[in-house]
Amino acid sequence: MNISRLIPLAALIAAPASADVLGVDLNGPAKAKATVIDSQGRVIGKAEVKNLKDSGLRVTISVRGLPRGEHGVHIHAIGACEGPKFTSAGPHWNPHAKMHGLQNQDGAHAGDMPNLQVNKKGKGKLVHEIADGRVKGDFAMMDEDGAAIVIHAQTDDQRTDPSGNSGDRIACGVFVK
Repeated sequence: MNISRLIPLAALIAAPASADVLGVDLNGPAKAKATVIDSQGRVIGKAEVKNLKDSGLRVTISVRGLPRGEHGVHIHAIGACEGPKFTSAGPHWNPHAKMHGLQNQDGAHAGDMPNLQVNKKGKGKLVHEIADGRVKGDFAMMDEDGAAIVIHAQTDDQRTDPSGNSGDRIACGVFVK
């Protein structure tokens, strides 16, 4: 046996583990995905959240089959999507106890995002970065009861608490690691 091969391995095992050395996020999974369904239970799209390198999350949503226009979209605090109203997803993800809205001087919830633009063919895509959250760990989106992505029927006014007057919940997806 060549002992020179064992020394680097032993050094790696004895050294404190870090995300940089191992290439993993020690706070948990680096991403979570959701299959988005409408109120009839049909799959209409997908969503993904990924930890950014230093801090924060990148949220990507891609959907089809929704009414044309702007729709409020938020990360909700509970990983449940019982249709047709999706109230099982609970309130917006809000680990810092803020008010609602990206334009609210006392906001925003961590789960607040810009409106989703849906074109005349019913397709929409949104990419948004959330500065102070993680998939798992401090300020975790994926806590004991998970998280969901919820799309609303109307435009989010980005100011009015608790949901920006964005109306009924018309689509939902449970994030899974």
